[in-house]
Amino acid sequence: MGLPEPPDLGAAALAPGSYAGQAVVVTGGGTGLGKAIALEFARLGAAVAVVSRGEEHRAAGVAAIEALGARALGVACDVRQPDAIAAAFGEIEAAFGLPSVLVNNAAGNFPAPAEDLSPNGWRTVVDIVLNGTFFCSREFARRHIAAGSPGAILNIGASYAWTGGPGFAHSSAAKAGVKNMTETLAVEWAPYGIRVNGLVPGLFPHQDEAPHIVGGVPERGENEGARQPAGRVGRPREIGWAATFLCSPFASYVTGATLACDGANWQRRAMLQPEFTPIREQLGKGPFTG
Repeated sequence: MGLPEPPDLGAAALAPGSYAGQAVVVTGGGTGLGKAIALEFARLGAAVAVVSRGEEHRAAGVAAIEALGARALGVACDVRQPDAIAAAFGEIEAAFGLPSVLVNNAAGNFPAPAEDLSPNGWRTVVDIVLNGTFFCSREFARRHIAAGSPGAILNIGASYAWTGGPGFAHSSAAKAGVKNMTETLAVEWAPYGIRVNGLVPGLFPHQDEAPHIVGGVPERGENEGARQPAGRVGRPREIGWAATFLCSPFASYVTGATLACDGANWQRRAMLQPEFTPIREQLGKGPFTG
């Protein structure tokens, strides 16, 4: 039977207007799960700033938020650049006031055997995922500390931060750093009223999935529900509901935690593991030639 389907799209996990009068920043909020998270904050009354390098992505996020009747702002920013982040937060604060919530969702990823990873490929993913998350969090925290106001940070993680991620050495190492940083910053910033939590999505297929991820992993997209203990994949709104709860006053004593929203998939173990297939073979790569 598996886990039941969630309530319909548009249902609210929190009371209507829970984020009325507040501004929320979502990096990478114009597509995919970032967009799903942004929309749930918007449904609850938040003004949402969609931060992204891509103009098309920003426009898509803003249009979807405004279609709900909420206020939205698209802000161009490369999260690898601290000066650009400071400028982006200045633009957001000028438009909406000091944002009360930051969702660090921006990421970069692609499958590759570790021996094939170029220095640039490694640096780019780590720079976006780990450094970008820290730089955005630091900018958010500095402004709240100076203002003497509370806030909430939510870092989007990945389960291979716990397990390791063969085929994704760059991303899994960066996400492990994000998990550790979440726990560290939660302790450092709790005295200032700033909560820092993590949220780990499971398999949530959506129309914005990167072709190089989907196409680069053989059998991706085939019979995916049967691969999950829940008997189904996640629905994007479910990750949005988890995000809005973790950043809400109803989670006011929750900080330094990482919530897995994945239908128990990362804990799954078989009594007898299948025969091992090296990552190069799993990815359809030929022998390494140097």
